[in-house]
Amino acid sequence: MLSRKKMIKILASLPLVGGLAGSALTSQNDYNKGPNSTKYQNLFSELGIQPLINARGTMTYLSGSLMLPEVVQAINSTSHEFANMYEVQDAVGKRIAELLNCEAAMVTSGAAGAITIGTAAAITGKDQKKIDQLPNLPGPRPEVIIQKEHRYVFDQAARMTGIKLVEVKGPKEMEEAINENTVMALFFNAASSWYGIDEYSISREEFIAIGRKYDIPTFNDAAADVTPVENLFKYQEMGFDMVTFSGGKMLRGPQSAGILLGRKDLIEAAKLNFNPHESPIGRPMKVNKEEMFGMLVALEDFLERDHEKEWQEWIGRTKYIADKVETVPTVKGKTEVNEGPANYFPGLKVSWDQSRVKITPEETVKELREGYPRIETSGNDEGLNISVVTLKPEQVDIVGQRIKEVLEQAV
Repeated sequence: MLSRKKMIKILASLPLVGGLAGSALTSQNDYNKGPNSTKYQNLFSELGIQPLINARGTMTYLSGSLMLPEVVQAINSTSHEFANMYEVQDAVGKRIAELLNCEAAMVTSGAAGAITIGTAAAITGKDQKKIDQLPNLPGPRPEVIIQKEHRYVFDQAARMTGIKLVEVKGPKEMEEAINENTVMALFFNAASSWYGIDEYSISREEFIAIGRKYDIPTFNDAAADVTPVENLFKYQEMGFDMVTFSGGKMLRGPQSAGILLGRKDLIEAAKLNFNPHESPIGRPMKVNKEEMFGMLVALEDFLERDHEKEWQEWIGRTKYIADKVETVPTVKGKTEVNEGPANYFPGLKVSWDQSRVKITPEETVKELREGYPRIETSGNDEGLNISVVTLKPEQVDIVGQRIKEVLEQAV
């Protein structure tokens, strides 16, 4: 008998990766159509929105990533019935916790939403009065410790709970900063690779140890840090009390979803600060039942995926584009892998002698963005950066051909 998972894959019948398509560009009309096109799938053209080819990466402003066909199938198959949302959140969270070998888990409104309700959980526990009062608790403001070099735009998601961020440098300062108002310590996982290790750095292990010594929950924001698949298990096994991952990046779940996992008492408190409860701070961060089911199926697929095969497919894409653009004089393509914990996957760096190919990388980015089809990339003085992991198989050749055309015109 076929499992539910296999049946969804058969019904979806759309591969994750595949062979490279021919070089012919699609027409504007065809480009706006999807599989099993209906009048509703022409909304892009109806509203005057031109879709784009994403060769920049899993950026939120570029829609993150494309949901897997299995995820879309899960969303569609669960959209025709009503359900008790408390039961859905509990059941989906239980299955996710089983898959990730952790105490508890839940689906959130992205990793940013997880930061907010995770911080709220550390402040309130299951105290309903405190839940109702956030973000304006009486008395001294709750404090959350963060390394000075870990300050980042998304710590706003923690600050909106009314906490005060206390910046520290080094293990000694972290210990000295802990007092009766300290409710949590926040660790930005990607920042650990941005700066060199020195006397002012606090490693993950030290961070966890200090939190445990003073009974302070530690939270690791690892939003963009899948792949590799091991990261889904690594940080909670190290001892972080809460960990979050984005659902709409390499997991290829709903862009508006994320996962919060960790200690059961904290996850249960986070649920009390979240939808479908009517008054808490997380109520505006609503996640519907379809997104919860979709997030679960995305995680199941990710854990079952042949990651080595997928990696080789990505490497093949970088080499294919490099071979095409290197037909232009002085142009070189180099496969590069981001070594940090965030966005760990291969991409392509394209560079050239600008005295012979008279266009800058920044100008090339503009040409690609304003041409047809629209292609989003990024660039700096060192060259043009191409992300291949967000490309559809048939778009690989299109990206290579367009870059080649733009550079040829500048010779």
